[in-house]
Amino acid sequence: MKILVTGGLGYIGSHTAVALQQAGFEVLIVDNMSNSSIDVLEGIATITGVTPQFKYLDLRDKEEVHHYFKTHRDIDGIIHFAASKAVGESVEKPLLYYENNLSTLVYLLQECTKYDIHNFIFSSSCTVYGEPDSLPITEDAPVKKATSPYGNTKQISEEIIFDTTQVSDIKAIALRYFNPIGAHESAEIGELPLGVPQNLVPFITQTAIGLRDQLSVFGNDYSTPDGTCIRDYIHVMDLAEAHVVALQRLLEKKNQVAFEVFNVGTGKGSSVLEVIQAFEKVSKKPLNYKVVDRRPGDVIAVYADTSKANSDLGWEAQRDLEEALRSAWQWEQKVRANKKEN
Repeated sequence: MKILVTGGLGYIGSHTAVALQQAGFEVLIVDNMSNSSIDVLEGIATITGVTPQFKYLDLRDKEEVHHYFKTHRDIDGIIHFAASKAVGESVEKPLLYYENNLSTLVYLLQECTKYDIHNFIFSSSCTVYGEPDSLPITEDAPVKKATSPYGNTKQISEEIIFDTTQVSDIKAIALRYFNPIGAHESAEIGELPLGVPQNLVPFITQTAIGLRDQLSVFGNDYSTPDGTCIRDYIHVMDLAEAHVVALQRLLEKKNQVAFEVFNVGTGKGSSVLEVIQAFEKVSKKPLNYKVVDRRPGDVIAVYADTSKANSDLGWEAQRDLEEALRSAWQWEQKVRANKKEN
């Protein structure tokens, strides 16, 4: 079966492409390279022995999108990752985010209805929950007013997909991610942020390797056991495998309703200081960090109730925090070694 992965050279998309190929699917990738590198294609091929079919495509170009689907009429499903994802940038450039995250989704769904593509997996986010009323967060938790244009695009996207499934043959699953970290165990692919990392773990690894002088810990006076914010950190390969399981659910028509949502996390929260300590343990390197003022907009604690994904999807995270951090560190070392060679 042929599966189209949009944004398939990005961080989560590339790991999912690997998981799909290892599960026997034929993978087609489109990406506009705005936050990825063509080298990732080689990494996927090295791991799986198969090079996915790749096309440079900006999904904002409606005519090009239409032409792509017109010439690829045998697609069995779509996993849609392609989107801008930096919260801070979305506040500064809201129109860019609304265009890139919403119009592209509309164009894809229009082609799905035109060419009878019925299986659609959407890359969503725990951002839709905002500051939770209680923990852990279940899928029934209220979707609160978004605190950023990025978060708003995830909420609106879910609404667009839901509305479409009610009047078409499209069946969809939105996977609400918590905090993906780590890299493939081969260190052939991993997280490669452009510029200064927005996320904790790549900032940790870049600090450890000397690319950044110091890691800032934003606040240690929160109402948590050690005063730092708590997140649910999930290994990217566990997350990738959740996409394969969700896709198989749709292909086998096991979905209960036309649009389903699942939390994808570990079900366990780890504080910023716990992540730092776990990294120091696996890398055997002391980390230069400093506690600074709180960062505006940071949610105190977020972690998933994964019981629905465990029971309905039959999926459960298999890898722990240390394994994820060890793989992130191996990836960082390889990236720097390659840059020195070149």
